[in-house]
Amino acid sequence: MKRVFTALMVLAVFSVLMVLSGCKKTPPPRPTPPAPTTSTPAPAPTGGPAPTVEIQASPSTVERGGQATLSWKTQNATSVIIDGGVGNVSETGSVVITPRDSATFTATAKGAGGEARASTRVTVVSPKEAGVVTSSDIDNILKAIADGRIKDVFFAYDKSELSPESRSTLEQNAKWLRQYPGATVVIEGHCDERGTEEYNLALGDRRAQGTREYLVQLGVTAEQMETISLGEERPFTPGQDEAAYSQNRRAHFTVKR
Repeated sequence: MKRVFTALMVLAVFSVLMVLSGCKKTPPPRPTPPAPTTSTPAPAPTGGPAPTVEIQASPSTVERGGQATLSWKTQNATSVIIDGGVGNVSETGSVVITPRDSATFTATAKGAGGEARASTRVTVVSPKEAGVVTSSDIDNILKAIADGRIKDVFFAYDKSELSPESRSTLEQNAKWLRQYPGATVVIEGHCDERGTEEYNLALGDRRAQGTREYLVQLGVTAEQMETISLGEERPFTPGQDEAAYSQNRRAHFTVKR
């Protein structure tokens, strides 16, 4: 009997130990903290000033087989390329082209500070048919120029924008040009002698182009007008003072014969 009681006591103790061991939970392992990250700063830019580029075509409209001059200038550029078959060029310069069809020429200037682009368009037209330009139209336009009914317009120093006075003058000129559409008018862009020859050619072109564009807005057909820049080559008034300079900064009208 004593042995039975001892066996029962051992069995009871063993059961209690089993229950206690089953209730005790093992705590989950602590999560491993993420490794610290380090950021690498972006390298500081090493570029220089951004390049700039300007390009002009003179004249901007030519008959098929005719020639035009592309003039350009850049700043902060290490390489310049003009599409349309022109290719790599110097930072500033000009080139004569003979386009077969109307085309837009884009100059791309690249430098340490990036790249810049500018474009100009040359319009190619078919030669006028015989008999379209009548002698009476030419004579009447020539007479209107000689009589001062078609007047030149003038510009401020180093500017190509039309003043209110110039716009008023062109409104009167447009009436005569619309009246005699058979005559082709040539608009010459002129400058005073200050500035380089290349710069003044480009400035004269902007003056001629701006005059032509405003006349188109007034109803004159674009095909009736051509433009050319003469820069400082043909001054109207000799002298080296403002009185002379102001007379040489102009858009002058002539007739193509």
